[in-house]
Amino acid sequence: MKTLDRRKVLIGGGAGVGLVVAWGLWPRHYAPNLAVAPGETAFGAWLKIGDDGHVTVAVPQLEHGQGVYTALAQIVADELGADWRTVGVEAAPANPLYANPLALDELFEGTLSRLPEALEQDFAARAGMMLTGGSTSVRMFEDDCRTAGAAARALLCKAAARRWNVAWTDCTVEAGFVRHGDQRLRFAELAAAAAGETVPDPLPIGVQGAGKLVGRSLPRIDVPAKVDGSAGFAGDIRLPDMVHAAIRQGPIGDARLVSVDRAAADRIRGVLAVVTNPGWVAAVATTWWAANRALDALAPKFAMDGPLVDSASIARSLDAALERPGVRMAAVGDIGTLLEGGGVVTADYGTGLGVHAALETQCAAAAFRDGRLEIWMPTAAPAAARRAAAKAAGVSEGAVVVHPTLGGGGFGATLEPLVAEQAALLAMRLKRPVNLVWSRGEDVRHDRFRPPAKARMRARLSSNGAIAAWDARIAAPATGHALARRLLPGAGLLTGAKDPYAVAGALPPYRIPALAIDHHVADIGVPTGHLRGGAHGYTCFFTECFLDELARVAGTEPLSYRIGMLGGDARLARCLTTVAALGGWDGGAPGTGQGIACHSVRGSHIAVLAEAEMGEGGIPRVERLVAAVDCGRTINPDLALQQIEGGLIFGLAHALGASTGVSEGRTDARGFAGLHLPRLADTPDIIVQFVPSDEPPGGVGELGVPAVAPAIANALHAASGMRLRHLPLRPGA
Repeated sequence: MKTLDRRKVLIGGGAGVGLVVAWGLWPRHYAPNLAVAPGETAFGAWLKIGDDGHVTVAVPQLEHGQGVYTALAQIVADELGADWRTVGVEAAPANPLYANPLALDELFEGTLSRLPEALEQDFAARAGMMLTGGSTSVRMFEDDCRTAGAAARALLCKAAARRWNVAWTDCTVEAGFVRHGDQRLRFAELAAAAAGETVPDPLPIGVQGAGKLVGRSLPRIDVPAKVDGSAGFAGDIRLPDMVHAAIRQGPIGDARLVSVDRAAADRIRGVLAVVTNPGWVAAVATTWWAANRALDALAPKFAMDGPLVDSASIARSLDAALERPGVRMAAVGDIGTLLEGGGVVTADYGTGLGVHAALETQCAAAAFRDGRLEIWMPTAAPAAARRAAAKAAGVSEGAVVVHPTLGGGGFGATLEPLVAEQAALLAMRLKRPVNLVWSRGEDVRHDRFRPPAKARMRARLSSNGAIAAWDARIAAPATGHALARRLLPGAGLLTGAKDPYAVAGALPPYRIPALAIDHHVADIGVPTGHLRGGAHGYTCFFTECFLDELARVAGTEPLSYRIGMLGGDARLARCLTTVAALGGWDGGAPGTGQGIACHSVRGSHIAVLAEAEMGEGGIPRVERLVAAVDCGRTINPDLALQQIEGGLIFGLAHALGASTGVSEGRTDARGFAGLHLPRLADTPDIIVQFVPSDEPPGGVGELGVPAVAPAIANALHAASGMRLRHLPLRPGA
């Protein structure tokens, strides 16, 4: 190892960061640990080939419906030259080789900016950051998958060429065969010998018959198992001597369990045990239904050390934060006195608590056997789940094995490690395997909500109607810092005073000569976390609605107003013109019921046109959503379309509902019924057009969400003249 002097230790500024730098300079090597079954040959960390011809791709990302099992396997198979019908997947084992530093960049929106860029990959590897988030799966792992497929292809060609006594570079691959003239051999026949060959340098990418699968809408790998019921979710785990648990947690805040009626629970048939913890109680039974019934019989009572949080206290916290000095997050030019005096356009916007509402509630199975704790759960952050389980069980992290299962949605909730901690503690106390599943009510009441926020927007227009100055003051909790503390080891050393996550997406894409964006940190007393789209889900609402208001003040049609200020952002401008043509944009004039909005996130761009009106009882009704998308090259067009359509529906849900108030420390919504989620009958006509692009792939998982709410709000203003400035969009909210 190189000798470290004091100057090297302190590179990057600050002793805390210096320690990370010194740690990063220590040499490490990580070997593949992909498990191989009899008859299989491993080719590095990413794929195996069986003697029956099957190809198995190891996928380090959580499959929770977004299609990552298909997309990453498709890239490997494309370079390998495999027959898609023989390709399968398995969850990759824990290994720093699968670390996702791009997710750290995207998910935390620069929260880790104190870490020197050169060490980011190393930090992610040491911390075991196999994160699924920030729409990064393809962007992060495309090169690794291509390299793995190309290397295996070259080795197979070398093995075949040795048998045929020809040059390996003259061999080609096609649908699971290596060919040379009229000769051909199956991958299965060559795999064992190929593993002993040497990988060529440089590695041939995209040659010898590769490149026939990417860009095609191949069928999803995970669908057949989900249709026939054989797909394995955490709630399906069954082990010998396993019991089932349901949990009841106290009100939001520092709740303490003070009493339970154990005798009443014991009268429920099948109940085996009651486990208490300072903040919760769990009933354990032979079936989950019996355990859940026992919770009601237990009638747990909790005490609070402080006042109970409610919607009014949350609103007061946001208002108070706006009155205090904020942290300057972004600035362009010098506003100076431009926003003083008369003629300044102002508007306040707000959002409520956002609920994940995934079909699969929080769940995990755990078993402690022979000194090893095993956890089965759908986790987007397995290293965090492992640390939480180890701490709860009182064992070392090396004694904990996390088995990632399929996820039934999640939308960001699977980043949270709390259920792993609870399942681990139950397994240790019960001395037998346990499957813990939260009820729907528990999942809503103790969600890690998308934070509420309030924005005070101000702008001055120049004589020609253009924006001369723009000021956005956003009050919101420091969710990025809280999330980092839950997910990252040593997060306190890596996070600075600013929390970019909290105001991500607030910087307008428009050319504005003077602007400022401030974050006013609010302590609302409610745990918050990441929800699909992150802060972009509310900052885009603030920006695009306020821009629409400015266009009206300037007397300019909203579409041309936006395009005129985009400057050199040709990709976003093309999305706007495409959606206008596709959706029949008529200017958004009063009475038309049309609204438009656009946004850029995760390297991709989208414009959304909405048609909406006020329905009975003042409930908005959305008739149509049209989207134009530029997300660069697509690996599988159907997957991209599914993600955009799903994002639009998700955005619709959070525009009109998927939110809850709080009363006396408990959420007003106790299940799906109180969230006003769109039903099939409420779903608008949806049209999606992809703008052709040769740019590198951008993220699509979150892209469809942010622009939906402002497009609907702008449409409702055009339809009724009513400007709704709070999410969800309900008159009087």
